Amino acid sequence: MFTPGPMEWGIILVIVLVIFGAGKLPQVGGNLGKAIRNFKSGVKDRELEAKAEADKLQEQSAEKTKEEV
Repeated sequence: MFTPGPMEWGIILVIVLVIFGAGKLPQVGGNLGKAIRNFKSGVKDRELEAKAEADKLQEQSAEKTKEEV
C-alpha cells in the first residue's frame, strides 16, 4: 500500500490551501473531525447491535436445545 511521504503531504497541503483558503482551514478541520467522530460512533453502535442480535440468537438456540432434551 502506498504511504505518502513528506513531499506528497506538502503537495496535498498546498492543494487544500488553494481550494479552501487559509481562513476556512480551521472550519474544514473541525468538520472533518466531527465527521470522523460520527462515523466511529455509528460503527460502534452497529457493532453493539450485531452483538446483541448474536446473543439473542444464541439464547434462542440454547432454549430450543433444552426443549429437545
